[in-house]
Amino acid sequence: MNTPLFHRVTVIGPGLIGSSILRRIQKDRSIATHTVAYDNNPDVCKHVQELQIADEVCFDPKTAVENADCVILSIPVGAMEEVTKQIVPYMKKGAILTDTGSTKASVIAAIEPHLTPDIVFVPAHPMAGTEFSGPDAGFDTLFENRWCLITPIPSTTQEATDKIIAFWKAMGSNTRILSIQHHDKVCAIVSHLPHLIAFTICNTADSLEEETRSEVLDYAASGFRDFTRVASSDPTMWRDVFINNREAILEMLARFTEDAQAMAKAIRWKDEEYITETIQKGRRIRKSLIENKQVQ
Repeated sequence: MNTPLFHRVTVIGPGLIGSSILRRIQKDRSIATHTVAYDNNPDVCKHVQELQIADEVCFDPKTAVENADCVILSIPVGAMEEVTKQIVPYMKKGAILTDTGSTKASVIAAIEPHLTPDIVFVPAHPMAGTEFSGPDAGFDTLFENRWCLITPIPSTTQEATDKIIAFWKAMGSNTRILSIQHHDKVCAIVSHLPHLIAFTICNTADSLEEETRSEVLDYAASGFRDFTRVASSDPTMWRDVFINNREAILEMLARFTEDAQAMAKAIRWKDEEYITETIQKGRRIRKSLIENKQVQ
């Protein structure tokens, strides 16, 4: 049997992403020989115990991290700083700290000041998920053929980067190293803006006159249903994402607003060529996603 990548991996925040990591390690012990789960909600910890998806469940952060080779922060990006301050003093020398946050500049700014010289931080972002949340939502194939984006900082060692890349490949992911700023801009358009639009469309539908609103819910076609699926995502997580990646999101929202206005103008003036070309671009993007195996 090959030596596992890590002996002891601690997942802080066993929600959709965190519990999927734990389930994957249960399936493939070449990743880690022992898993630990911790959440600041005792009820979540008890439920993880019931699910038996971790080898050990801790009810305090100190115990959870003190012997871990790798600690994974799988929590809302707005909570990164406070949790980092709680755990770093108890992490063992040479341990790797990593995360799964979908904003990188804000997460790095929150974590980096609280690191010690003997803890290596490898920022990471698995581009995978569903609209569901909590320990029950996870599954061991969540990361299959998805991308995990790695954004090392100057203090990140090559050895630690290589280990986290190997970790995510073992999870089933493709990996790529990006600069911090490029990551946040890319995620703003492919993930954050679509969620913003979905939340806003549902808010618009909800604010219609009562008679029209009820008809929207009764007769909802597949397009609107798809928006409601995205819009049912975890509100705390997405509130933090919007606030912490606001510059990139607002830049992409401005670009989108310009394009939406151009489409409105084309519809107003019956510009068939522009309308058709815009629709065809959508079809081409969808085809590319299918070819790249990014559609389940």
